[in-house]
Amino acid sequence: MRIGKRIAAFATVGLAMWATSALAEDLKFANYMAATHPYVGGTFEPFAKSVEQKTDGKLKVTLYNGGELGSGPAEQYSRVVDDVAELAVSLPGYTSSKFPLTLVTELPGVIDEDTGTKTIWNHIDLFQSEFRRVKLVSLWSSAENILYTRDEAVKSPDDIKGMKIRVPSRNTGKLVEAWGGTPVSMPVSEIYNAMQTGVIDGAMIDGTATRAFKLGEVAKYLTVGMETTISPFYIIMNRDAFENLTDDEKSAIESAGRKASELGHEVQVTEAKKGIEAFADMDGKTLIRLSDDQAAAFDKISEKVTKQVVQQQGDQAEKIVDALGSK
Repeated sequence: MRIGKRIAAFATVGLAMWATSALAEDLKFANYMAATHPYVGGTFEPFAKSVEQKTDGKLKVTLYNGGELGSGPAEQYSRVVDDVAELAVSLPGYTSSKFPLTLVTELPGVIDEDTGTKTIWNHIDLFQSEFRRVKLVSLWSSAENILYTRDEAVKSPDDIKGMKIRVPSRNTGKLVEAWGGTPVSMPVSEIYNAMQTGVIDGAMIDGTATRAFKLGEVAKYLTVGMETTISPFYIIMNRDAFENLTDDEKSAIESAGRKASELGHEVQVTEAKKGIEAFADMDGKTLIRLSDDQAAAFDKISEKVTKQVVQQQGDQAEKIVDALGSK
């Protein structure tokens, strides 16, 4: 009799566990970066775990790394809108026309590398309208874009003249053009081969690229110290998928997403600094830290670019700059 009761008890527990598992909703998270990228262990996996914990296992986030759900960061926004994935990470700069106001945050001098994410979230309502087709889950500023070059050292804007430089966004392209270079729009996954083969002469990207994208292997010089762009990142969610959640589940996504913004910023800035030092330690590589006078030559041009872009965007862009300036 006791054996029969125990069997029945185990069966009941097993059935309950199966039911919970079967009812759990799986959310696909599209990540174009490799599974070894610092963001995966430092930001995306903690986000997934947090969502599952906060919903008692009713929601499960499954990461698809390395472009498993489709290659190319530029298509991440469309993958969420088209419900290929419920969640995705990317940069607004890859689809600049959709996020002109959000990209005001990346302009030189608008936010600070160390406090940018906090500043953005203090004024997050200023950007929500650009994410109306999706649910904005996370938004963070990263580390400053710096200049990796293949063969030529860059210490002044004159050194950039005639060089083809990869850029991550339209605004960074305007900056490079003002410095005298030719901007080339290109996803991060193509930089290595393009620089190795001489298709481009350099790339604007933050310091994580030394190791995460192996630019330390193909660039001889790295120039830092000038005012430049700071590319924002986002995690977005399919709007219908979010609206179909319960209120508690929505809160879980929002809470985990807010924390992911902080983690993403922390990971990016920390790893970028490590990447700069790692480049300096590599044999045959030269890290160029601009003097104040050298940086001023770049910064004078950068300031003009910021003013021009803000004026072109109009009153709302000026409102954003004023708000972010107040922290």
